[in-house]
Amino acid sequence: MLKLTDSTVKWLNNTADQLKGSARRMFMAETVQQLGYGGASAAEKKSGWSGGTIRKGQKELKNGPIKDRFSERGGKKSEELLPNLLEDIKKSIEPECQTDPSFNTCRSYTRITAEEVRKRSIETYSYNEKSTPCARTISTELNESGCSLKKVRKTKPQKK
Repeated sequence: MLKLTDSTVKWLNNTADQLKGSARRMFMAETVQQLGYGGASAAEKKSGWSGGTIRKGQKELKNGPIKDRFSERGGKKSEELLPNLLEDIKKSIEPECQTDPSFNTCRSYTRITAEEVRKRSIETYSYNEKSTPCARTISTELNESGCSLKKVRKTKPQKK
């Protein structure tokens, strides 16, 4: 069994920090193999490596690298789950929309809140209460599409 000195541990940690994903885990597993019997526990204690990571690296050495697929994690966007939602929301707020009174921008304004838009879309288009996005998501979607959920400001008369 090889002995882990402080300089060796420092070198191993620096090398492991430069690697990512399966390459890092496989490096840890190869290091533990080189250390021999009891190398995993010695590497855990001295270098601070996780035992689970080392075991996963040992499996990868036997069976090949595992793809982590980080991009596939997390929740899906509301457009992917409900593709017609944005169109339905626009249909429900269309009667309430007005253009900018000063005609300075191309945005349209509406008096109803995002929570009211959510309630209307559930009632009118029979969306599920749990699957319909929250009011914040609806507000963000409408802002991106060019409709602002703000109180319509009336034009001020010009002073003489």
